Amino acid sequence: MTDAGAGEGAGGRGAGGGAESRGAGGTLVVGYGNALRSDDGLGWCAAARLAEDPRLRGATVLAQHQLTPELAVDMSAASLVVLIDASATDEAGAISIRRIDAASEAGSAWSHHLEPAGLVALARELWGASPAVFTVSVGVASLDVGDRLSPTVEQALPDVVDAVAAIVEEHGRA
Repeated sequence: MTDAGAGEGAGGRGAGGGAESRGAGGTLVVGYGNALRSDDGLGWCAAARLAEDPRLRGATVLAQHQLTPELAVDMSAASLVVLIDASATDEAGAISIRRIDAASEAGSAWSHHLEPAGLVALARELWGASPAVFTVSVGVASLDVGDRLSPTVEQALPDVVDAVAAIVEEHGRA
């Protein structure tokens, strides 16, 4: 099941994003960022493409403004979580893939906005969940107000989609 419809229903999930997405051992992909700040909308653009990608058939794909504690519920039911975001620290257009470990958490897991490690820690603390969690990020060229990606980040988008699909495929083989 895929669901790239943020803003629909509670918690930014469309009709299928509630309990139905809690399939044990499933894959959760979350693209997040501010879709009205140019390249910060990368997560939304990637989620839209991944929701239609046959390589992610059966995965839950969400687009969110930010990582929130409510996502820990969805994370607790997954065996694999991939988080997609823009990066202000990486070179423009450069793709980074990192594995996240809750032990590396900096800061509190009790907040309205979480960093990836805090979300992993929250899912582990509340539900004993320990899915494999990866972040896929792309360095931004522009964070100006606007609803389009810069040409540099737009060019990286197909590689982001392929990177997420490769992570999902590799996890399926493990």
